[in-house]
Amino acid sequence: MTSSYWQELMCRLDTKVEQMVEQIGDKCPHFAGKDGKFDDIGSDWWTTGFWPGLLWIMHDMTRKDLYKEAAWYWDGTLEEWFIKPTVEMHHDVGFQFLPTGVIKHTITGDEDALRRGIEAANFLAASYNPVGKFIRAWNEDKYGWVIIDCMLNISLLFWASKVSGDPRYKHIAISHAETTMQYGIREDGSTKHILSFDAETGAYIENFGGQGYSAESSWSRGTAWGLYSFINTYRHSGDERFLNTAKRIAHYFISALPEDQVPYWDFRLADDERMFKDTLRHLSPLQVC
Repeated sequence: MTSSYWQELMCRLDTKVEQMVEQIGDKCPHFAGKDGKFDDIGSDWWTTGFWPGLLWIMHDMTRKDLYKEAAWYWDGTLEEWFIKPTVEMHHDVGFQFLPTGVIKHTITGDEDALRRGIEAANFLAASYNPVGKFIRAWNEDKYGWVIIDCMLNISLLFWASKVSGDPRYKHIAISHAETTMQYGIREDGSTKHILSFDAETGAYIENFGGQGYSAESSWSRGTAWGLYSFINTYRHSGDERFLNTAKRIAHYFISALPEDQVPYWDFRLADDERMFKDTLRHLSPLQVC
């Protein structure tokens, strides 16, 4: 990547994100509708860390206070949900606090951000079922449900072990990854979305389709998440079983791509069902500086 290309790319990103800061303001965005305007959802939603995470990355790359100021309060806002009795917190505290408290502490050294990140890691670790050796995704009647998404959330536990010196977080993350590897990854490298276990005995029961087309189909985004997370687990553990699992997933992903290399939302769809890609290919051009 040439220096001029990188400068132009950063200039375009800077222009775009500054416009987004002005447009979004103090909203809690999930996505932009057909009119191009962002929505405003509850701050307990699983994607609420993504926007502030983008702001922290832009601050880290540009050093602009604009992005730092817009991102600063988010980990405090999310922390409030830990003490609200009406909300159901879940495994996506990783998605919420990795891009907020964790990155904030990493960049600035802020002690409150460190405390909040550890608080979120404690919550995730408390969802671990030691009999079944898994982190449950949700509560109430789903105490035994595990989903591929959580493999990304365990990065929070690896971080907590590193900053605290306590290996228990890492042990829980690795144990969960082993269970997902055993029951959630098929021999051909495709991934299952939802796994169901008996919460009392830990026995594996069945898997559900979830976001995929069916129980035995292959949700493409879940496949990508499995690929990244098993590489990440290998990076933190050094255990080559996880690296080999990631390779198997990668081989499957590449072999399942259509001719244009853009995956459908599920890799196992009949030809007449391939209406939707799992990405937006045509974006409006960004203003050039």
